[in-house]
Amino acid sequence: MTKILQIKSSIFSAGGQSGQLTDTFVKNLVAKNANSEVIVRDFAKNGVPHLDEARFMSFMTKPEERSAEQKAVVAYSDALIKELKEADVIVLGLPMYNLGVPSNLKAYFDHIARAGETFNYTESGPAGLVTGKKAYVVATRGGNYQGTPYDTQTDYIKVFLGFIGITDVEFVYAEGLNMGEEPKTTALESARSQLEKKAA
Repeated sequence: MTKILQIKSSIFSAGGQSGQLTDTFVKNLVAKNANSEVIVRDFAKNGVPHLDEARFMSFMTKPEERSAEQKAVVAYSDALIKELKEADVIVLGLPMYNLGVPSNLKAYFDHIARAGETFNYTESGPAGLVTGKKAYVVATRGGNYQGTPYDTQTDYIKVFLGFIGITDVEFVYAEGLNMGEEPKTTALESARSQLEKKAA
């Protein structure tokens, strides 16, 4: 059984280009491996609360001292982490908003980055605990930013995933989507072709 975790961070859900590309990619992955289970985490339909003082203190409070509200906060985070740890493959749809990652994705990261759960601090630095995973990141952008200082996403995603132990990460880019119909069509066709090959 191959477990696939599909993360949709677009505010448009399946209506966004990243959602459409990852939907097709996941369908192709399942077609190549019939013994698969897909879990979809769609932030447009079920948003992740942003980290605030109360939620942060829920994580920091000793388990036996947590209030009922704090226990609920931690249980929610635990469920996200369990979902991630049980996945063999992670497919992340990553649109670019104002030169950064969607805020709901950052909120998700804030809930899954917990010492003792997804990483440990050691004498030589942090060590990720979420290992043995394959991650595909489908990055969609209105402009052409790959390889320029405007691409704040790629290194951030690589560093964060590596921080929790996910180091086998592949990116597929669809850029220039707001630069006219021809560049948009070319970029989407290229992304679909790359994803089809990776699914095979």
